[in-house]
Amino acid sequence: MEPDKRALLGQLRIDRGAEPADAAPARRSWIIGGVVALIALLGGGAWLALSARGALPVHTALAQPLAGGGGSGASVLDATGYVTARREATVSAQITGKVTAVLFDEGDHVSAGQVIAHLDDTAQKATLAQAQAQLQSARALLDQDKAQLAQYVRDRARNEDLVKRALVSQQALEQARTQVDTQTALVESQREQIDLAEANVRAAQVQLDYCTVHAPFTGVVIAKAAQVGEIVSPLSAGGGFTRTGIGTLVDMDSLEIEVDVNEAYINRVEPGQPVESVLNAYPDWRIPSHVIAIIPTADRSKATVKVRIGFDVKDARIVPDMGVRVSFEEKARPGETAQQRPRGVLIPAGALRKDGSEDVVYVLKDRHAQRRAVTLGAPSGDSRQVLGGLSTGESVIIDAPAGIKDGAAVSEIKQ
Repeated sequence: MEPDKRALLGQLRIDRGAEPADAAPARRSWIIGGVVALIALLGGGAWLALSARGALPVHTALAQPLAGGGGSGASVLDATGYVTARREATVSAQITGKVTAVLFDEGDHVSAGQVIAHLDDTAQKATLAQAQAQLQSARALLDQDKAQLAQYVRDRARNEDLVKRALVSQQALEQARTQVDTQTALVESQREQIDLAEANVRAAQVQLDYCTVHAPFTGVVIAKAAQVGEIVSPLSAGGGFTRTGIGTLVDMDSLEIEVDVNEAYINRVEPGQPVESVLNAYPDWRIPSHVIAIIPTADRSKATVKVRIGFDVKDARIVPDMGVRVSFEEKARPGETAQQRPRGVLIPAGALRKDGSEDVVYVLKDRHAQRRAVTLGAPSGDSRQVLGGLSTGESVIIDAPAGIKDGAAVSEIKQ
C-alpha cells in the first residue's frame, strides 16, 4: 500500500528539468536584449554627464534693431494688442416696453435708420388718438368762437350807425364794443388751446415712434440680446427679467488696433508712423497700417502707454477683439534714399572677435555656439553696427572664452 502512494505522489510532481526545446533560446534572447538596453542607458547618461561638465559658461545679449532704419522695412519696436471698434453701440429702446418683433440676427448688415425691432404700441396709439381728438375739439371751438366774434363785430357796426342817428344810447354801443373785445380774447385763447393740443399730438407721436427701434448707423450686428416677448428698458430694472438692450452694432469701418507700449520705448513711436500688422488668425497676412495717435497718459500699474493704430486697408476678415502683432517702422527722413538709411542691428562690442581677416561673432543656437562672419558698420558707443550676418533678436555670446569653437557646447549664464 505504501509503495502505491509514493508512486501516485511521483506522478503529481512537476519535473522542472524538462523544458520545451524552444524555451531556452527565447530566454537567452530576452537576457541579451536587457543587457544591451542597460549598457545603452548607462552610456547615454555618461555622455550627457560629460557633455554637461564640458559645456562652456557664456554670457549673451540680444541683437537690437538699429534706430533710424525703419524706412527699409526694419522693425524698430514690436508689440501685441487687439482689434477694437471705435464705433460700437448697444441699441436699446427709449421707453420701457414688450418686444413684439426682432428683425435682425447676429452677423446681419444693417443700414443707418433701418428698422430692427418693434415694441408693443397699444397704449401709445391710444394716447395719440386721444390727443388727436382733443385737437379736433379745440379746432371746432375755435370755429364757434370766430363765428360769435363775427356776429359781435356786426352788432358793433350797427350800433355805431344807430348812435350817429341818435336811435340808441351810447351805452349800447359800449356794450357792443365790449362784446367784440371779449370775444376776440376768447378766440386768441382758443388758438392757444389748439397749439397745446397740437403739442400733445406731437408728444404722443414721439412716444409711438419710440416703439420702433432704428439702427443708429451702418454696421454689423455682433450680438442679439432680446427676444420677442421680453421686456426692454433703457434703465436697469435690477431684477434680471428686464433687458437693457436689444442688440450690439459695430461699425466695421471704424476698426483699429490698440496696443500697450512699454513707456521705456514710447520714444520710438510717433503719429503717422508706418506699422506692419499681423493678425494671429492669419499669420501670413501682413497688413499695412499706421499710428493714429498716442494716448497722452500712462498706465501706472503696467508702466505702459496706449497707442492707436489704423488699418490702411479694410477687409471682412478683420473682426473686433482679434489678437494682433504689430511692428513699428520708423519714418524715412525727407530726401533720404534707401541706400542712405541706416540698416542692420546693434550688438555689444564685446561680442566681436577677429578670426584672421574676418570679423566673427558666436551665436547661441540650441545650447551650442554657432560661428558667424559679419559685416561691420560704424561704432555706436559701446556697441557696433552689424550690416550683415545677424538678425534682430538673435542671442550673441559676449566675451567668448578663448577655447570656444563652432559647434561647441555652451551653457548660458542667466543674469
